[in-house]
Amino acid sequence: MSEQHTYRVIVRGTWEGLTEDARTRLLAEAGDHGMASMRFTEEGSLSYESSPLKHFSLRYVVVSDAADGEEMAGAIAEDRAETALRALGYGFRDLRSTVTDLDTMKINRKSRSRR
Repeated sequence: MSEQHTYRVIVRGTWEGLTEDARTRLLAEAGDHGMASMRFTEEGSLSYESSPLKHFSLRYVVVSDAADGEEMAGAIAEDRAETALRALGYGFRDLRSTVTDLDTMKINRKSRSRR
């Protein structure tokens, strides 16, 4: 079995071709998708601003083979984002992802003398 790494992936995109129904739903639910909703989850956490209703982000936790690297984790998250947005009936374009490998991330700890 190969080594698994955990990745945090932010998928960003732009709304496009939203139907009136989709726009109405997004505006009505905007309060549930602001700064306080930003969490990394396996199923994804959608966040966006209602004014202007232009860009969005989805935050994912992806566990995959370390050998596949960050590029694969980004592709997996983008695929999840496309599937979720289509299921909700939301039009979008220009998906791009930013990936952080939590298993290789360096943690800077403050020394005791600086606390």
